[in-house]
Amino acid sequence: METFSKKEKEKARQKKRKDKEEKRDERRANAQKGQGLDEMMAYVDENGNITSTPPDPRKKRTIDVENIQIGVSKQEDAAPQEAVRQGIVTFFNASKGYGFIRDLQSQESIFVHMNGLLDAVNEQDKVSFEVTRTPKGLNAVSVRKTA
Repeated sequence: METFSKKEKEKARQKKRKDKEEKRDERRANAQKGQGLDEMMAYVDENGNITSTPPDPRKKRTIDVENIQIGVSKQEDAAPQEAVRQGIVTFFNASKGYGFIRDLQSQESIFVHMNGLLDAVNEQDKVSFEVTRTPKGLNAVSVRKTA
């Protein structure tokens, strides 16, 4: 003896099977087998967008492999400068241990840390120093007071 829920489950199963067969028949009827390579091909235009039209061969550009830079470009070595520079201390915070020196020749502001000091310095002192390049920029070392 079949119950009502068993009949409903069987009806649902039959309906699902019928829907599945209809979808399969529809896919077979609308199948685009035998498409040529041209219909399946996609192209990328000069802006990086995907398009169905091939690129214009007249707009083709040649690129030298040597000009392609991957990663960070190499920094050119700066022209050798004087080993010892002259400057004025524009700011120095003794409690924090750092400050800035204005180079008298180039007028650049160069960072100085207390580890690079040979003499104690205050603001507006004239100093001589050497410069080292760090990843963050120029750094003054061997800083001495001058008269």
